[in-house]
Amino acid sequence: MSTKGKSVFLKTIASGMLLLLLASGCSLSPEEEQALKPPLVKPVKENFETYDVKRGTIVKQLNATAVVTSSSSENLFYKESGGRLASIDVKLGDTVLLGQVVATLERGDLESRIRLQQLTLEKAKIALEQTKQDQLGNVNAIRLKMIDVESAQIQMDQLQAQLERTKLVSPLAGVITYLDASKPGDTITAYKTLVTVADPTQVQLVYENSNTTELSGIHVGMEARIKMPNGEVKGKVLQTPATAAYTDNKTQADRNARTIIFGGVDNLTQQAKIGASIGVIVETDRADNVIVIPRLALRSYLGRDYVQILEGESRKEIDVERGLQGSTEIEIRKGLKEGQKVILGN
Repeated sequence: MSTKGKSVFLKTIASGMLLLLLASGCSLSPEEEQALKPPLVKPVKENFETYDVKRGTIVKQLNATAVVTSSSSENLFYKESGGRLASIDVKLGDTVLLGQVVATLERGDLESRIRLQQLTLEKAKIALEQTKQDQLGNVNAIRLKMIDVESAQIQMDQLQAQLERTKLVSPLAGVITYLDASKPGDTITAYKTLVTVADPTQVQLVYENSNTTELSGIHVGMEARIKMPNGEVKGKVLQTPATAAYTDNKTQADRNARTIIFGGVDNLTQQAKIGASIGVIVETDRADNVIVIPRLALRSYLGRDYVQILEGESRKEIDVERGLQGSTEIEIRKGLKEGQKVILGN
């Protein structure tokens, strides 16, 4: 082979090797990754808790807890301020007799003064008798001794009355239902109740509620269901805020304005003691064959009442007119019809 031929041959081989190297270099470099397609997101199906609209009966009622109290009771107090309490001689729940002393004031030297006055009165009476015997016919002398006796007797009566005023006496036989927290040595305030005595043979049920709107539908004579320990019995409403007797005592008037009194319960005194709590139910309104939904289904916003109903898989809002409202259900007067599905909750 000529020199020129060798040169061409070598160039050809070098070019081939270069191409081979380039080809092998390309094969060693990483292949470009193909872009992943975004996954298909399946829409989440909402789960609704629904209620099928239907007709029914709805009852509005008062569920109360009343307290057994006496319809005949007396608040005992002192009519004068300034004395100091010596003792309260009864305990809560004690039975007392008519005329029994329930509290006393400190007497100081009052008993000694009474004893001295008894002696003074006795001396005046003896002097009168002697004058009658020694001065028969002396009208003036006898009259003077009679005045001494009368004067001593008046002073004696005043001291005895003062002694009686230190005692707080029960005007009836009954049970102690209230005791003031006053202690021996405390100064007495006039007309402040220290003890309350109640007649346990004359009892009633009293319910107080500061939310007077809940009492507005209750009237005298309404039937009440009384939940006694031995079973449910019938009673009736005896007094409402509207029928309570007028009083100029503000405290009592405020109490009357929030109080319902029940009675007419047979053998109430035999089944419950004063102070016991008794459940009472009074039906104040009722609607039959009306559209009724759970209270959870009714929504309100800025004075608007509405519900959400389920149509297919979508929510739809409908304005409604509410009616009678019970403890768990509510009457719908306009806006809904039977068979629709209302959505509960949010």
